[in-house]
Amino acid sequence: MEIGVICSWCEWSVDAGAMARMAEAAGIESLFIGEHSHIPASRETPYPGGDGTMPEGYQRTYDLFVAMTMAALATSELKIGTGICQIVQRDPIHTAKAVASLDQISDGRILLVTGSSWNIEEMRNHGTDPDTRYDLMEERVLAMREIWANDEASFHGKFVNFDRIWSWPKPVQSPMPVWIAAPSGTRAAIWAAMASCSALAGGSSPVTNGPSARLLCW
Repeated sequence: MEIGVICSWCEWSVDAGAMARMAEAAGIESLFIGEHSHIPASRETPYPGGDGTMPEGYQRTYDLFVAMTMAALATSELKIGTGICQIVQRDPIHTAKAVASLDQISDGRILLVTGSSWNIEEMRNHGTDPDTRYDLMEERVLAMREIWANDEASFHGKFVNFDRIWSWPKPVQSPMPVWIAAPSGTRAAIWAAMASCSALAGGSSPVTNGPSARLLCW
């Protein structure tokens, strides 16, 4: 069985590179790093765990891809994953380049875990309508796949729309592993299986599709 660790970093936590080296030395297979661009000071959405109280540090997390770069450069075999990448709050063209660049730098050790997100106020601050975030997630993932797979990519959807573009580098891994974080039976989980994503992460009964499927529990 392969074991992974999920965590986030801020200015008072252990250095991301040091943590990655410790995980690799201990035989851990993968390290997943969380992401929040910010935490709204006035919150309506309870934290989805325990008694709903958000753990200290969520509002202080480092930029996801900066932390992942630190971890990747400090190791040689450890897989580095997003836990999760808030794709409904991100531009897909920028994110596709960041993921592909990191996969090149790490020699194919990046795992992309994404989902529809849970913090309603946070996504609204990025201009995301919570009611359409599932469709938005689907289109952004599919658009990134087009960019990774094609020298000249285009995508035309309801939320993502671009004509022919050139974008390099391409990921070392082909296809690039994409995991969807969602409880099994939900719309995101069903789409993950239908879209041939690498895995569904989360819940107790994973829907999997592909040889690299894993269950990520939290």
